[in-house]
Amino acid sequence: MTETCPAHATVHHWAVEPLDALRFDPLLHRLLREEPIARVRMRFGEGDAWLATRYEDVKTITSDQRFSRALTVGRPVTSMTPHTVAPVGGIGRTDHPDHTRLRRLVAHAFNRRRACALRILAQEATDRMVAAMAAQGPPAELTEALTGPLPEQVIGHLLGVPAGDFGRLQGWRAVILSSDASPARSSAVKAEIAGYFRNLADHRALDPGDDLFSELVSAQREGALSRPELISLSVMTVLNALDQVRNQTSTMVYALLTHPEQLALLRAEPALLPRAVEELLRFIPQRNGVGLPRIATEDVVIGDTLIRAGEAVYVSYLAANRDPDVFTDPDRLDLTRDEAPHLAFGHGAHYCLGAALTRMQSEVVLSTLLRELPELRLAVGPDQVRWRRHTVNRGPETLPVAW
Repeated sequence: MTETCPAHATVHHWAVEPLDALRFDPLLHRLLREEPIARVRMRFGEGDAWLATRYEDVKTITSDQRFSRALTVGRPVTSMTPHTVAPVGGIGRTDHPDHTRLRRLVAHAFNRRRACALRILAQEATDRMVAAMAAQGPPAELTEALTGPLPEQVIGHLLGVPAGDFGRLQGWRAVILSSDASPARSSAVKAEIAGYFRNLADHRALDPGDDLFSELVSAQREGALSRPELISLSVMTVLNALDQVRNQTSTMVYALLTHPEQLALLRAEPALLPRAVEELLRFIPQRNGVGLPRIATEDVVIGDTLIRAGEAVYVSYLAANRDPDVFTDPDRLDLTRDEAPHLAFGHGAHYCLGAALTRMQSEVVLSTLLRELPELRLAVGPDQVRWRRHTVNRGPETLPVAW
């Protein structure tokens, strides 16, 4: 449904309906080609917002400091969720210089030594899980046997979170990253998970470990970040790691198993894997709707559109990754593609902190499955795979496989 706003721009009412499998949002597909900077109104919040879908426009907006994340705090911008996922004061809703300070702290703690140790851990864990699948015999449920538990082990090691606590963390994740949870329910769960990390911080202050969380606790005690910033960083790191890796890697496997010619190519040329992961990241529709908005701090012209000071702006990385002016035949999966860098992890100052960790786990999972289970296939028809509903991030609820 559309209507005309006083400024004579069409307002697109965007329900952001749940989509299954690899289906691309039809509104994003149409706006990218017909109206690359458009006005949208979603189910929650107030008013309208601009939505940019073209690759170059998305890069421009996300790298321009005249578009502020911090100014979204306390403002009910039209949204696909009844609650705000990112916490106030968190790294996702800050601008320079606070944002730069927080990123540097995490980047310093996530050093080369720790990254190498995590890759070894991920490979050993994946080897064990795939061996257990093979020993048990087909069929197996991949999200339960591998793509779900793997990020738990990796992020648990990175942050020093006890393995026995992941049941609660997964429950909190499901509420916070839901597009249906009420503001009251979301607030209660955010308070619970914040309390958990406050208690863990108190414990780490007395008994630090060799983990990123202990380093951040030490930095907080030295005044490099506040206690609320510490808690926010920890919450978003663990929730995104649990959700993003599970969904993206599971969807990558589904995409390969439903594109047999691309899977055959990758099996014949294993060295193609890093490029294949990049193309899969570009191609798979990894989320519903859009992420966090920005607020223009002054009048800015993007393309032929004037965005006025105070107006809210969203960008769609998904649409940008399908821009036909940048990618040849963009709706086709092509593991040999060698074109512009994708924007699956964002762009600019708010580029995803966990990008390297997600890439690493995806490479480990895919390479191990290709090597150890060369006959891997779906155990059910593609249309029988159940997909997650009413969530921010997309992915299979279950992924039955055989070999």
